[in-house]
Amino acid sequence: MSTDALDRHAPAQSCIDRALGLLDGFREHIEHVQSTLTGLPVLWVRRERIVEILRHLKAQPASFSMLYDLSAVDERLRAHRDGLPAADFTVFYHLLSVDRNEDLIIKVALTGGDPNLPSVTGVFANANWYEREIWDLFGITATGHPHLQRLLMPPTWHGHPLRKDYPARATEFDPYTLTVEGQQTEQEALKFEPEAWGMQRERDGSEFMFLNLGPNHPSAHGAFRIVLQLDGEEIIDCVPDIGYHHRGAEKMAERQTWHSFIPYTDRIDYTGGVMNNLPYVLAVEKLAGIEVPDRVKTVRVMMAEMFRISSHLLFLGTYLQDLGAMSPVFYSFTDRQRAYKVIEGITGFRMHPAWYRIGGLAQDLPVGWQQLVQEFLDWMPPRLREYELAMMKNALVRERTRHVAAFSTPEALEWGVTGPNLRATGCNFDLRKQRPYSGYENFDFEVPLGQHGDVFDRGQLRIEEMRQSLRIIQQCVDHMPAGDYKADHPLTTPPPRERMLQHIETLITHFLQVSWGPVLKPGESLQMVEATKGINSYYLISDGNNMSYRTRIRTPSFPHLQQIPSLMRGGFVPDMIAHLGSIDFVMADVDR
Repeated sequence: MSTDALDRHAPAQSCIDRALGLLDGFREHIEHVQSTLTGLPVLWVRRERIVEILRHLKAQPASFSMLYDLSAVDERLRAHRDGLPAADFTVFYHLLSVDRNEDLIIKVALTGGDPNLPSVTGVFANANWYEREIWDLFGITATGHPHLQRLLMPPTWHGHPLRKDYPARATEFDPYTLTVEGQQTEQEALKFEPEAWGMQRERDGSEFMFLNLGPNHPSAHGAFRIVLQLDGEEIIDCVPDIGYHHRGAEKMAERQTWHSFIPYTDRIDYTGGVMNNLPYVLAVEKLAGIEVPDRVKTVRVMMAEMFRISSHLLFLGTYLQDLGAMSPVFYSFTDRQRAYKVIEGITGFRMHPAWYRIGGLAQDLPVGWQQLVQEFLDWMPPRLREYELAMMKNALVRERTRHVAAFSTPEALEWGVTGPNLRATGCNFDLRKQRPYSGYENFDFEVPLGQHGDVFDRGQLRIEEMRQSLRIIQQCVDHMPAGDYKADHPLTTPPPRERMLQHIETLITHFLQVSWGPVLKPGESLQMVEATKGINSYYLISDGNNMSYRTRIRTPSFPHLQQIPSLMRGGFVPDMIAHLGSIDFVMADVDR
């Protein structure tokens, strides 16, 4: 990797100095300052002081108020760890400060056969699910956690799938069988026991009702279960249950080449299409030291915004359907079909184009693309005005959504809420503006904001976001740069076909990258993007191989569902249905 590439994505020394300055009283507990391509300061600290350090960072003026991500790495097979603290496992905490517009990664090294560290749920409420996840998938115990149980895997599961000694393919297991007795055991394990969650079965001689909502319920999107503790229509408490859709995308990344994993990213948020490719290929390009041409950046922005509109149209129709309206979903799907006509005309596919490549695009824009896109741009603005008039100004919609399931900016940050749901509270934080990537700094657009953070604002705001996406796409059409659709770099996949037919070295590279895949030097990189449902990011670790050593996929829907109980206690069932519709979650985005 070139020195220029390393410097381009390394955090500024001033950021590292500020991070160290914030932890001046903990200097003796900082074990290492790691150099990475994440663009963020990365500090290793001692396990026994992690709670105190995180609490200190959260208490600062303009604090690191959001635990953006928390996950782990099995270090036991990693060959390139030069200068890093000895560790069998690493747990990392990605902190985000909206006020500073800065991030910080804190790492803790764990050794021994029984890895454990203190729970930080007393500092960040949303650490609950993340700590359950690292226990579920890595076997790392968060001591003091209020309910350390399986999260993504079934309760009866054996082993921890993201450990390096755990099989990665179905062919490495014995054939799956399920006897009648085994089925009964699995059903019994799924039975909800209120006492295990600190719930009472009755109060003042009156019994509560426990109701399973989902996973087979329209508002639960087919693979989400939430158990409600009800006193009539009032929700006393509730427990979300995820994992029904879990396919192990992060484990799959360990067995796919850097290039062949691209189609898997499409399926994370399966309404987001190439929007899912974007953070992955940008993170890989950081590792490879690739700078793509301006034409590539602009095309990527154009297609990402097309999928933002497509995703928001799906949201709008189902959002109104969850409120009881039948017609809107048919209208929004009609316009979504027009969006897919453009997407298919350019990429050749509809929902899952897998069209971005490391270093560029699968192919250049086709002849006639401008007319195809312009027809859509001319069609949509009047339709959005109709949606606003027929839906958001409808008296029944307003009655069902105004001041319902409202939360504030501090509450959103506490639970890791990002994207439109955060901006609906009035918080002006959009990565396309605050931390431009892929050329977003060259576009003129506004960031819509809400005022009340309620169900209504979350719906209205997405209509405004579609208008801004149309504005961005129009600028792409009007000012599309000339040039190549791929970078002239040996790790671009696959290399430009024209060069392959002319140069034997490029032909050899093409053969190796198709059969073996590009080999990236050891390093760590991170890319965050403003995806359709919030901030999505890929944290990649290369160990000098042709595939990822660790791929961490941070999705926005995961923390959004975790917030539901704190928001809905004392509310009513119809309000919760409205709130579920306003979140705009996709279960593959939650479970990965």
